[in-house]
Amino acid sequence: MPKSVAVVQSNYIPWKGYFDLIAAVDEFILYDDVQYTRRDWRNRNQIKTSDGPLWLTIPVEVKGKYLQPIRETRIAERGWAARHWKTIAHNYAKAAHFEEYAGGLEAVYRQAGTLDLLSDVNRLFLQNICDLLGIGTKLSWSMDYKLIEGRSDRLADLCRQAGATHYLSGPSARGYLDVDRFATMGMSVTFFDYQGYPEYRQLYAPFLHTVSVIDLILNEGAAARSFMKSAR
Repeated sequence: MPKSVAVVQSNYIPWKGYFDLIAAVDEFILYDDVQYTRRDWRNRNQIKTSDGPLWLTIPVEVKGKYLQPIRETRIAERGWAARHWKTIAHNYAKAAHFEEYAGGLEAVYRQAGTLDLLSDVNRLFLQNICDLLGIGTKLSWSMDYKLIEGRSDRLADLCRQAGATHYLSGPSARGYLDVDRFATMGMSVTFFDYQGYPEYRQLYAPFLHTVSVIDLILNEGAAARSFMKSAR
């Protein structure tokens, strides 16, 4: 049977394109065995405010841990989740569907605030947001599989172990991915295209596509998926 797989690091409340990539495959492997990178999307994302985009950042322990993998990255302080939810509630109180989703999102933030590892927080949000968007793709961990050395070799072997016939990659991998490694294992490779998204009702001009998917959900509610490529 044909099977499509994507392999991507976990992100904190990522933008809609990340969820379109999830929706486009049969299994989405969270690649948290790789090195945690600072000032990246692993522990932060943006929301819209009347003063422009605002970063929400989960504080993590990094001092003396420059080579730690994402899966071992620990959250540095309690209270971050309550602060993030308070900021979201303040800035989206006037969004058309805030009241509809506020209770559920607040509950997820309460649960997230009890977790110690960044990977666990990210997966919690990813699974809950997938459920809200009606995305039924299987989420798994790279640590569920045996990992070999080599960037392209490891990705190809992960997909092979998952039973993939097709690997769907983000566009940024075009510069380094060895497509021939996948071909030798009987897999095709394509690169996802993040271009061409329509605008939706968004608070606070100018429109910005790259903010957290929470922005889309709170502004468009059940219609959110219709503004994503996976609904076309």
